[in-house]
Amino acid sequence: MNPYEVIIRPIDTEKTRYQASELGKYTFEVDRRANKIDVRRAIESIFDVTVVAVNVVNVPAKASGRRGRRRVVRRSPWKKAVATLAEGQRLDMFEGV
Repeated sequence: MNPYEVIIRPIDTEKTRYQASELGKYTFEVDRRANKIDVRRAIESIFDVTVVAVNVVNVPAKASGRRGRRRVVRRSPWKKAVATLAEGQRLDMFEGV
């Protein structure tokens, strides 16, 4: 797979900002077909950093919306990857936001 097809978008929440600044862990939404090796290669080639570990989580589909009159919307499942970088390395796109 092309590295730009593997990584869909970065996830930016309070928890992921803390992990990025204090622990050196960065979170991305990735393609559902990608595995840990694909994610590691994509991050290393796009950002030119060394990835120490990759954790992958399949986030299940959810039903959301109002419950009245059967107005329920189903969100699709997606895959999340948390990449731990080598000591002293950072991704500039997360800094100063």
